[in-house]
Amino acid sequence: MNVDEPRVKAAPRTATTRKGGSPTIPLVVYVLAVGTFTMLTTEFIVAGILTQLAAELDISVANAGLLITVFAAGMVIGAPLMALLTLRLPQRMTLILALAVFAVGHVVVALGSDFTLLMIARFITALATGAFWAIAGVVAAKSAGAGMASRALGIINAGGMLATVLGVPLGAFASQYFGWRGSFWGLAVLAVISALLIARHVPNNLSQHSNVSIHGELAGLRSTRLWLTLAACATTTGGVLATYSYISPLLIDGTGFSETAIPLVLIGFGVGSLIGSLVGGRLGDAHPHLLTIIAPATSTLILLAICLLSEMKLPMIALIALLGFFGLGANPILASLAINYGNKAPTLASSLTVAGFNAGTVVASWAGGKSLETPLGTTGPVLLGACVAALTLIPVITLSVLAKRSIHQESALRV
Repeated sequence: MNVDEPRVKAAPRTATTRKGGSPTIPLVVYVLAVGTFTMLTTEFIVAGILTQLAAELDISVANAGLLITVFAAGMVIGAPLMALLTLRLPQRMTLILALAVFAVGHVVVALGSDFTLLMIARFITALATGAFWAIAGVVAAKSAGAGMASRALGIINAGGMLATVLGVPLGAFASQYFGWRGSFWGLAVLAVISALLIARHVPNNLSQHSNVSIHGELAGLRSTRLWLTLAACATTTGGVLATYSYISPLLIDGTGFSETAIPLVLIGFGVGSLIGSLVGGRLGDAHPHLLTIIAPATSTLILLAICLLSEMKLPMIALIALLGFFGLGANPILASLAINYGNKAPTLASSLTVAGFNAGTVVASWAGGKSLETPLGTTGPVLLGACVAALTLIPVITLSVLAKRSIHQESALRV
């Protein structure tokens, strides 16, 4: 076994095996991926309808972008908080309740017209989303078993990335015919469907929480490597989302695409992120540290290229697809490492991973909106994203050095 491989204990009798003996991913992981598809669609969908939403609410594009920021802020707070508050609840019940709150929140947004009300609804919805993501990651990793955690989390993450392939572009298309509110009605319906699937397929006898305490979970978070991983979660996602949150004005004002063409360009990003998540999850158990260095280094170069080539349509289409592939491809690996390093508190470690990803989104989307108002204009968020993505190299290189040091120490002990 590779010494860098995350070691997540398997839940009994959940993983399946092919006739030849090789393990397969259990059905429950794919069911959870349906939920993450719904959840991530709502986080990204504002980026696809940003200009339309701002026009109807009579606010600036930068202010409309706060709907992305406040959602990410809710995820930062909600993931660890709800993970602690629901420790003693059955995991299936927590997943279903999270989707129920999610659905109600989207109905409120679909019916509301006051911007403050929309912000509050987005925040509460994000609390539920954070709880779902945290529990889904732990259930998926345990169900897949040792040596398959990154692959299972890659599928969970791919469900979210599929949102950028289908959910966000379809939401953008739907908004052109039914208005932006129609997109939120659709997400409410998807949440109900996801809840029914989870009630049907997720076992009710997963982890027993009777002996779990908040103090015990918090005591399990003393790993330096865990916090380095969380820092990488924040910067790698922040670099991409600083750009993606304001991709519509960049493509319209900078590159010259029409508003109706934006969903088609977003599909390229979604396809890239979907493939990147699957590839990262497939290779992450064997080469976690190598891949977590390659991904942010390449993303930084791609973002710089977008700054330089922002007026050229074909290069922009290709670069945005590559940004999806490299920018988000390491996420399942980082999530798996976090659960591994926080193995005495897997639920809280998973929730902090979600918080880390979204902490980067909060800062980057807010700062990206501010950079739109600078002389850099629509390229401001991209340049900001390149700087943030480059910062990821600090924690991931440190993790790689620590892992190699551990290998040498283990070798020395054997001798």
